[in-house]
Amino acid sequence: MNAPLTVRHEENSVAVVTFDDPRRSANTVTAAWADALETELNRLPEGLTGVVLTSAKRTFFAGGDLHDLHAAGPADVERLTSFADRVKALLRRLETLGVPVVAALAGSALGGGLEIALAAHRRIAVDDPAPRVGLPEVTLGLLPGGGGVVRTVRLLGLDTALHRVLLPGSTFPVRDAVELGLLDELVPDADALLPAALAWIHANPDAAQPWDRGAVAAPSDAELPAYTARLRAADRDAPSPAARNILSAAVESTQVDFDTACAVETRYFVEVATGQIATNIIQGTFLDRRTVRSGASRPPGFDPHEARFAAVLGAGMMGAGIALACAVAGIRVALKDVDAAAAERGRDHARKVLGTEVAAGRRTRESADAVLALITPTADVADLAGADLVIEAVFEDPALKHRVFGEVLDVVAPDALLASNTSTLPITGLADGVPRPEDFIGLHFFSPVERMELIEIVVGDKTSDATLAAAFDIAGQLGKTPIVVGDGRGFFTSRVILQRLTEAAAMIGEGVSPHSIEQASLQAGYPLGTLALLDEVTLSLPLTIRGQFRAAGFLPEHPGDAVLTTLTALDRRGRVAGAGFYEYADGRRQRLWPGLAELFPVAAEPADLVELRDRLLFAEALETARCREDGVLRSSADANVGSLLGIGYPTWTGGTAQFVTGYPGGPAAFAARARELAQRHGSRFEPPESIDA
Repeated sequence: MNAPLTVRHEENSVAVVTFDDPRRSANTVTAAWADALETELNRLPEGLTGVVLTSAKRTFFAGGDLHDLHAAGPADVERLTSFADRVKALLRRLETLGVPVVAALAGSALGGGLEIALAAHRRIAVDDPAPRVGLPEVTLGLLPGGGGVVRTVRLLGLDTALHRVLLPGSTFPVRDAVELGLLDELVPDADALLPAALAWIHANPDAAQPWDRGAVAAPSDAELPAYTARLRAADRDAPSPAARNILSAAVESTQVDFDTACAVETRYFVEVATGQIATNIIQGTFLDRRTVRSGASRPPGFDPHEARFAAVLGAGMMGAGIALACAVAGIRVALKDVDAAAAERGRDHARKVLGTEVAAGRRTRESADAVLALITPTADVADLAGADLVIEAVFEDPALKHRVFGEVLDVVAPDALLASNTSTLPITGLADGVPRPEDFIGLHFFSPVERMELIEIVVGDKTSDATLAAAFDIAGQLGKTPIVVGDGRGFFTSRVILQRLTEAAAMIGEGVSPHSIEQASLQAGYPLGTLALLDEVTLSLPLTIRGQFRAAGFLPEHPGDAVLTTLTALDRRGRVAGAGFYEYADGRRQRLWPGLAELFPVAAEPADLVELRDRLLFAEALETARCREDGVLRSSADANVGSLLGIGYPTWTGGTAQFVTGYPGGPAAFAARARELAQRHGSRFEPPESIDA
């Protein structure tokens, strides 16, 4: 087998080290790579004048082996420590060869890839908007383990390294990386990389790292509390061991020499890499997401499908967002509503979003105009002639949905894919209203469509495999991540999030302080307090949906329903009504409504925040298990990706299915805790047989 790197020698004894792992599409930090690098370092010739690090891949280097890190547990502490120390020693040897070392980046350098580049004395990249540079390890529950913490702190200073690079896990376009100081120079194209590297080597024969020329400034004792306070404000006390270890490693690294700092970094890296939270995050955000996007749920045997002309029925917020998503993907769109003015307002939404992107520098004005030109607002059915994709996005009323489909089916292409954006209504029932139920499918988008990555593809009883395959391809065409679920009220995402929303309402009825509920939500890792989220979706919506469920004999009564009913009767329906659990001024959320205490007096004894947190997390995880038993969910990967991307389930859990799998003590311990909650709060917390087995 070929080695994962090759070395050739240029004029004047410059060694060009090219990373090229033959087994993988991207270079990763593996034992084989370390062996090869060590071998080449051992046989570098006398008289060497410089080293250039480059790659034969599209990216420079992708970082660590996430499969290995995902599998790491407490038993791997010694092995992982030894490997991290070895990688650090090799990079330290590289940067102290006594000759200038240049990293020549034709593509992205993320994670371990940037750590390798940081060991070079100069980092040169191609001036291209696509490649990214950064240390995103924290987003996977990890921290840089190859010297990234130590080197960025010494290169950029503690504040900049922590708050611009390490703690947010940001990745930067190359121009921003130069401005920040992660990169040193840009060249116009890949052909210019090596000449630029050689020129710099020849001009800087005595190059040395800045951290080998002087000490790094350490924070004073008076400054240290501010770092901790800032982190707590950012993570709001949710489980975030990686961020806390990054902070500790960075601060401690400033108070010791370079080699000791690297040892400190290794200790903190191994602690999180062998912990359960990193396993959870890697499972849900990387492995499962890749499984879903690769097409595990796409029926095989069908040619790739591409939509060219979409008819979007309904120009409200969702329809306008869907139309914009289609246009961004290069699909021509007819955006239809009951009158031309309503349709034009939908197009105005696209104009506003595109204008914001232009102002932020994410899109050129020419590009924005080209996208907007693809959207034709209309009230005339004739303008939909020939559309090969129909997406209905009108109010959640089966009769209305049947009517709008009936108006267009004779005009659109005879084999057009027919999709409903419904979030709760069974697709099989909606398909009964069209003459081609085999071509009918659910495409549940999430709001705001331009920012939300997920699409929930809902398969009705008569939906054909060909239609599912086409819908899956269209989701990819739109740049979305599709999960595939079975039919049923609420499908997966709406059904699961309703359990959390109603559970929070039940807490209010029990006399729990609303402040405690919001605090527990944030400590659990949810991006928004659950009462604030209820206000966003409007309190009447869960009541309406749960009423439909009960009418179908699907869901039992929930103690939270009474609280929602009381507030809805007072016209405190949420943000849209200007009043809900919170007070609002000019549409902006202000404070929790003091009148709640008059309707639902707060108990004298403070609530247990851990208990509240568990009730919210378990409510969604238990309903996920029931969805799996009911056949609504087809895989744990769909559950994890759908819950993370669609309903804001906390990232540290890895998703609603992984939360059960990764619960301390495993599923049996999860079931035991669920039974404790059931004894105190009701049978809705009884674990289903699939967990309790």
